Amino acid sequence: KVSALQLLVIAFLEILFFAVNEMIGVTEFQAADIGGSMFVHTFGAYFGMALTRVLASKNTHAHNGSSKEGSVYHSDLFAMIGSLILWLYWPSFNAVLGEGDQRHRAVINTYYSLAACVVTTFAVSSLVDKDGKLDMVHVQNATLAGGVAIGNSADFI
Repeated sequence: KVSALQLLVIAFLEILFFAVNEMIGVTEFQAADIGGSMFVHTFGAYFGMALTRVLASKNTHAHNGSSKEGSVYHSDLFAMIGSLILWLYWPSFNAVLGEGDQRHRAVINTYYSLAACVVTTFAVSSLVDKDGKLDMVHVQNATLAGGVAIGNSADFI
């Protein structure tokens, strides 16, 4: 368990480290990241893994899971609604920092990326499922993957 004070310190450190990370990436490396995927998602992934490593106790690694860690119908339904909302707003999120033609390319490329990931998932999901059924969690994850994957290069031709 984590206390409220620890969460406050973590939030402060995360913002500080993220700002330093983005400043180095933009000013020193001059990285092009129109959708923020490279800085936001990569930093969040590594910060989360490091924080888990620091906060996890020895007993946590031996834990094999609980019956309460699965999904239920209504949580899957809300997750699917969230995926549909991502289809609506992710292109504009990736295009907001662009100007002129960059914005148009970012929107079009984001839709292409989302569609390619989801169509590929429809084709592969039933092949890897033991019952041959489509798994909607795969589709939801593909939507996330498509938006993040194109985020830093969405404005390129």
